[in-house]
Amino acid sequence: MASTRRILITGGTGFVGSHVTRRLTAGADPAHAPHIRLLTHHRAPAVAGPGPVEIRRGSLTDPRSLRGVCDGVDTVLHLASLIGGSPEDCAAVNDTGTGALLAEAARAGVERIVQLGTTAVYRDESASGAKEGEPELGPSSPTSVSRLAGERRVLEAGGLVLRPHLVYGAGDVWVVPALVDLLTAFPHWIDGGRARTSMIGAHELARIVAALAVRPELPRAEVLHASRPEPVTARDLIETVCRELRLDPPRGEVTYARAAALTGADHDGRVRRHLSLLAVDHWYDSSRLWQLLDTAPTNDFARDFAVGAAWYRSHLARRTGGEPFPTG
Repeated sequence: MASTRRILITGGTGFVGSHVTRRLTAGADPAHAPHIRLLTHHRAPAVAGPGPVEIRRGSLTDPRSLRGVCDGVDTVLHLASLIGGSPEDCAAVNDTGTGALLAEAARAGVERIVQLGTTAVYRDESASGAKEGEPELGPSSPTSVSRLAGERRVLEAGGLVLRPHLVYGAGDVWVVPALVDLLTAFPHWIDGGRARTSMIGAHELARIVAALAVRPELPRAEVLHASRPEPVTARDLIETVCRELRLDPPRGEVTYARAAALTGADHDGRVRRHLSLLAVDHWYDSSRLWQLLDTAPTNDFARDFAVGAAWYRSHLARRTGGEPFPTG
């Protein structure tokens, strides 16, 4: 790195964003630590590290509050998004709010922009080693529709969009809790657990984002898949989750068609999407990203998941009032 980076992070207190903030503000050489500016809306994080950290209050839904937030910055890490909520609220944050941030970045002359996107912008159908540009776009929820609109704004501005699939780790209240709920309601193997899914730990994704943030050059106007190089089978995923969270493993086996009929997935889109994650390939080739960074994951999947296992056990215990999480 030729000079110290000055980085603005949006969403720095969120699930993935908090991991990125910690990565960039801890353990670095004080002489070369990046200068971090956090755009916060609800709360200011407790940040300790060798580099300067500046807190700015503002909201993506209030363009006036963003005035000057990009001044003196050379890189924007746009990690903020609204997941869930009305179509209007999602659009206000993920689409229009992204546009307001990009307008301020353009005014300040910032051209280095990295956005955390999602593979939820693709159609919910089988993907086996799909490369960037191959899956058909087809978001199905207000969240993913608005996030795709925001991604398009970033790409038009010359930014880089990272699309992970399933992200796990400390702070995840969506992926693994939903899997546990499904296993509790339907504790059976589906098609032998052979389906393959792209996954990445939040701490590993943070390592990737932090590495991109300080690179001399970034790809422009590109999408990169951001998951582990190899997919995780549904069987490996479920066995690892059950082992680390001390849950009973599934018993018996059914076909996907039978599982869909028994769970009501044939008539409930939300159940169908959750079920398909365990029965249909959702594997997106991320080799371009790993080649760009000339690196590889630090652990295999089982060891990597174990990093956040204690957090999950605590979270699931809180959901059940301190009792062991029910299974079967």
